[in-house]
This record gives sequence, C-alpha cells and structure tokens, in this order.
Amino acid sequence: MKRTYIENLKDFVNEEVEIRGWLYNKRSSGSIKFLIVRDGTGFVQCVMSKNDIKNEIFEMDIPYESSIIVRGIVREDKRAPGGYEILLKDLEIVSICENYPIPKVREENIPNVDVLMPIRHLWIRGRKQWAILRIRSEIEQAIHDFFYNKGFVRTDSPILTPNSVEGTTTLFEIDYFGRPAYLSQSGQLYVEATMMSFGKVYCFGPTFRAEKSKTRKHLTEFWMVEPEVAYATLEDIIDLAEEFVEYIVQRVLERRIEELKILERDLKELENVKRPFYRITYENAIEILKSKGFNIKYGDDFGADEERGIYEEFDKPVSIMFYPKEIKPFY
Repeated sequence: MKRTYIENLKDFVNEEVEIRGWLYNKRSSGSIKFLIVRDGTGFVQCVMSKNDIKNEIFEMDIPYESSIIVRGIVREDKRAPGGYEILLKDLEIVSICENYPIPKVREENIPNVDVLMPIRHLWIRGRKQWAILRIRSEIEQAIHDFFYNKGFVRTDSPILTPNSVEGTTTLFEIDYFGRPAYLSQSGQLYVEATMMSFGKVYCFGPTFRAEKSKTRKHLTEFWMVEPEVAYATLEDIIDLAEEFVEYIVQRVLERRIEELKILERDLKELENVKRPFYRITYENAIEILKSKGFNIKYGDDFGADEERGIYEEFDKPVSIMFYPKEIKPFY
C-alpha cells in the first residue's frame, strides 16, 4: 500500500492507497457513510460500507476536523469531489477534534467575516479559503517563473525605509531607535537603482498604505510586483505588461482549474484573457465616457467608476495611453 496525496489520486485508480488528513465533512445513508477527507492538496469522498469495514469503525461518530488516516481502493467517479473517491478498507483515528467552532453548512450560510476573522487560523481550512490561498500561491510562483524565464534579476527592497515613495499621507511611521522610519509603500526607488546594475530587475514583496478603509481597492498591506527595464520604451513596457497578465491568468487556468470552480469564477471570461489586448488613447477614453453619460472633460483623471465604465466596453484587458502630463506624476 502506498501513501499518497489527494491531488495524485488520478495516478492510482483501482489501487489501494493511504491518505493522511482531516475529516472535513460527513453524511450517512443507512449502511453506507460518506466521509469527505482533506489533506491540504484537495478533498476526496471516502465511501464507508458496513459490509467492508470493521463494525467498531463504522459505528464511530468521528467529530469534524479530527486527524485521521484512511486506507482503501481508488475509484474514478465523476460525481465525486475531484472526480475520484476511495472505497474504505480501514480508518485510523490519530487525534479527536473537540468542539470545532465553525459549523459544517453550505458556504453561503457560513457566519460573516466579523465572526470568522478572530478564528482565521481555522477558517482557512474551509474549501473557499483553501482555494483562494492555493490560487494565490500559484500566482506568486508564476510571477517568479515569468520574470526568471525572461532574464530578470529579482532584487529585494527593504520593508523599513527612511522616506516615502507614494506620498506622505499614507505612511506608517515607526520609531527606529530614536529616528523616524516608515513601512515601505513601494520598492520602486530601490529597483530603479538595481536596474542600473542588472538592466532588467523586479521586486516582489509586502507594501503598506495607512488608509483606513474597508473597500476591496484599499488595503493597509498587500504584495506588489514591480519590474524595471533599462532603455525600455512605452510600447516595450505595455508589451511586457500584456504578456505578464496573459501568462499569469493562463497559468492559473492550467493548474488551478478545480480551485477556480470552487470559487465559482467565470472561466470563459478568464479563458479570453489572451493577446492581443486593446490599447486606446486618453482622448478615446474620454469619448467613451461621454457617450455613456459621464460628466467628464479633457484633463480630468479617472476614478473607479470611470475605469469601470471604460473596461465594460471591452471583452479583454485595455491599456489607456498618453494621459495629459499635468494629471500624472513623473518619477
């Protein structure tokens, strides 16, 4: 018998395997019980028949999230989560979980975020949070692979900095042994320097903005990737950005399709993120917005509503070029 992971069950159809994980969910139907087991790589349905397993094991009422080891035969079944299930031959309890605080209900009935955040360490065991973090991990690896394969050098910028990058109103200030220091808003100033040594560089790490807001577009901490290329033209940078976006999206579609399905993402919309993308001028964007009833004139900048009004006109990503220099900083 071979110990394996749920994500590899497709390689062991009709073979006996061992999975070490946790009991995610369960239900019963007379002489058959269905256990949903997770091991970090995925979720699998384990079918426990009273005729195929010891009676003392079948009669056990195992609490949710208990640590268990299951052994059985892998069978392909398109109706099962992930397309495969295990016909149980044996089950071993490693540790019992008592009083698990998150109810095992449909995702839409789970308590709200304010209730779940204090127990975030448990919340991430749920399918949707698991899927989000798996996709995030894939995106991060894809970012590094993309730039590495293009000959970029990764140079890490410091998190504690002596000055601002994006303006002083959103700085987190700290006392650095009697001197002021700040949590980094961007690694841009550092990669501009390392670019002069390596030609093509990028940094990827945490950045901080002291903006007290709960919108999706304002986070006090987030991770940002910032490339710099010596002698690059505007067209070079747009080409790089478009290739980057296409690569990341298609990589996730290729390797994390099951996670996207758990999140109920529109796969057709993502599948369409392939070059060529659209490129329009600032003047074109103003005309589009005016035609849609926006009160806007040449020289105005675009906010979230204007950006939404523009991209709704296209079925792929769109770049807006040639802004008036008066409304865009140069640094």
